[in-house]
Amino acid sequence: MKQSSDHLSYKERNEFPSEVFGLPELREYPMPDAAHVRAAESYFRYCPENLKSKLARVIIARARQYGVEIHSPIIISYANRL
Repeated sequence: MKQSSDHLSYKERNEFPSEVFGLPELREYPMPDAAHVRAAESYFRYCPENLKSKLARVIIARARQYGVEIHSPIIISYANRL
């Protein structure tokens, strides 16, 4: 399924496997394509603090996969934390 925007319907979101999500245990931050990677980057600030490092690493990995450049120094900083 290819999306042209960063908006998903409830049905579309439920069709994705857990691996597509930045936080699969919560099924939040879906990133099936480049537009959704950019959306995850813009919504990163809403992520719970204890999950930000994990989400940041997934965002960067998916960005590489889809050829998206991550501009946020905050995401890069969280991704480098242990």
